[in-house]
Amino acid sequence: QVQLAESGGGLVQPGGSLRLSCAASRSIFSFNAMGWYRQAPGKERELVARITTGGSTNYADSVKGRFTISRDNGKNTVYLQMNSLKPEDTAVYYCNAEREFSTYWGQGTQVTVSS
Repeated sequence: QVQLAESGGGLVQPGGSLRLSCAASRSIFSFNAMGWYRQAPGKERELVARITTGGSTNYADSVKGRFTISRDNGKNTVYLQMNSLKPEDTAVYYCNAEREFSTYWGQGTQVTVSS
């Protein structure tokens, strides 16, 4: 069974930064892609950033230029560096891992941007 463990969420002021981590229980190269999604209260879950095994990345328009997804292959960990945070970034952030016929989710970590 694949496990994804997120960490790094918290409360931050507007304009601040946070780095989320997602540690996978097996090699991240066993997945076609990994990514970060978020879900705000009353809204649908949405893609924030995604990175493929080949290293290609894509971002939601709302976070381009502010967020960066990266990975550490040796630690089986994917990161989401979030800069210039805005109140509208407030949400539960979920780590995601994709295989051809399966999708895996972490338990989520809360990010709150507020003064």
